[in-house]
Amino acid sequence: MTLHPTLARVTARIIERSEATRRPYLDRMDAARIKGPARGHLSCSGQAHAYAASGNDKDKLAIGTAGNLGIITAYNDMLSAHQPFERFPDLLREAARAAGGTAQVAGGVPAMCDGVTQGEAGMELSLFSRDVIALAASVALSHNTFDAAVFLGVCDKIVPGLVIAAQAFGHLPAVFLPAGPMESGLSNDEKAKMRQQFAAGEVGREALMAAEMAAYHGPGTCTFYGTANTNQMLMEFMGLHLPGASFVPPNGAMRDALTQEGAKRALSLSALGDSYTPVSVILDERAFVNGIIGLNATGGSTNLLIHLVAMARAGGIILDWQDFSELSDVTPLLARVYPNGLADVNHFHAAGGLGYMIGELLGAGLLHPDTMTVAGEGLENYTTEPKLKAEGLVWEKGAGTSLNEKILRPARDPFQSTGGLKRMTGSMGTAVMKVSAVAPEHHMIEAPARVFADQDAVKSAFKAGEFTGDVVVVVRFQGPKANGMPELHSLTPLLSILQGRGHKVALVTDGRMSGASGKVPAAIHVSPEAVDGGPIARVRDGDFVRVDAVAGTLDVLAGDLDTRPNATVDLSSAQAGTGRELFAAFRNTVGAATSGATIFGD
Repeated sequence: MTLHPTLARVTARIIERSEATRRPYLDRMDAARIKGPARGHLSCSGQAHAYAASGNDKDKLAIGTAGNLGIITAYNDMLSAHQPFERFPDLLREAARAAGGTAQVAGGVPAMCDGVTQGEAGMELSLFSRDVIALAASVALSHNTFDAAVFLGVCDKIVPGLVIAAQAFGHLPAVFLPAGPMESGLSNDEKAKMRQQFAAGEVGREALMAAEMAAYHGPGTCTFYGTANTNQMLMEFMGLHLPGASFVPPNGAMRDALTQEGAKRALSLSALGDSYTPVSVILDERAFVNGIIGLNATGGSTNLLIHLVAMARAGGIILDWQDFSELSDVTPLLARVYPNGLADVNHFHAAGGLGYMIGELLGAGLLHPDTMTVAGEGLENYTTEPKLKAEGLVWEKGAGTSLNEKILRPARDPFQSTGGLKRMTGSMGTAVMKVSAVAPEHHMIEAPARVFADQDAVKSAFKAGEFTGDVVVVVRFQGPKANGMPELHSLTPLLSILQGRGHKVALVTDGRMSGASGKVPAAIHVSPEAVDGGPIARVRDGDFVRVDAVAGTLDVLAGDLDTRPNATVDLSSAQAGTGRELFAAFRNTVGAATSGATIFGD
């Protein structure tokens, strides 16, 4: 199948734009490969330190001829998605030994849950945790005693942070190992209704708590299609997962088999063998374009508009939000998974899942078919699905048809002809909107602004009954430099109530919305942010704002906007407490949302 011309054109533009940064990166990776791991060059004392606790693996490590696998883990048992990783190191060591190698836990990285910190001070550390994770993983691998690595992570900032670190050590092969989704519980639609009823004062906290516990009830990833599950999709589309690994449940025979195969596969791809396939070869410009296509075709999380840019830059690849928008314009939306529909990721997987979707997009010329992956050359490998047979783990051809077209549709008959994300520009700056969950009648909102400096003020105004008509809620001073760019997902229930009353409602913010952004149109990641003097700092109560996802525009209908002074706000309350005082260096260094909101260069 011939590549779609837009796919080819955008890819060529990215390659050209990235030439000055990609080539030096690849040169550094080549130099690191030639130098190789330092294990054999360490002093006797250094080697003794590295192998002291390795038990029966000491002799293999000292000889230095067997592959040594570094394990980077984001395990903690406060995150349901990461609790299953507790068992993984033993499984990985066992598999490495069976393959003639060794495995060591190189280090752990922090992993926070945005679901816990929504609306709380801790959310202001969430985005920065991605770069902390990249730094921590790099420290773990800096001992330079490993021939390959596996990365254990699932959730929102964890996978992007691990990918950034993997690219810093891009001369090593790496396999990313997920834990899998929890079993389906209370439906996401019922959970959302209960949250709205609580926000409206119709039910008490006891009823809300019961609903939440019924939804989040066991080990594994939350089952809605937010940032965590979007991460898992990306790792398959970009070739860092084993095929079909993303949505296999935790703690079963198949999950254990995939985990152990991941260790074997990572070692087999090292420079010690004949199939050397480092991360720097897998994550090229084509792989990132494939990831963007997957993001749009699934209606994935808006957080990845920031994370993919930051991940790409770690490998010298420069992405622009315009790339996302142009690819969205030609990518059919093939999935309806909550909040874009009623199904969860378990239903999606059962209907055919990522294997079916990748096959459809390949057939439509909307994916680069010849990328390198941990499964070998060619994305066709990812149309297969794992099976446990008497002889062990094998891959067979996946579903050729969708088993439920209310959840998963063929490319010839999609849910909509364009993807789930829209770039917006205008007198208010540059923003993005997740449109896949927003009904068409809400794609264009023009209404007077109510301007707030934080989400608590919005909640107070709602409780006071101040929203009585159409409104564009503007929440500013929420960008990365101001306070770490928290998600404002806790505003979703009350904005949904206003919309349900028949009002035209939109949110505009220089902060983030949850990866589970829902039915209220939200122009987010507004850049430049207010603290940088962006136009959002000059909007006033009563200004008419037009949020137009059809035309891709975001405008303040005020002729004197450019001559107004910038609003200011006391941000001191966001700079201390819950560890925030330790992150001043991040707030002072971080770049704009359009360049990934990262501390690693703008």
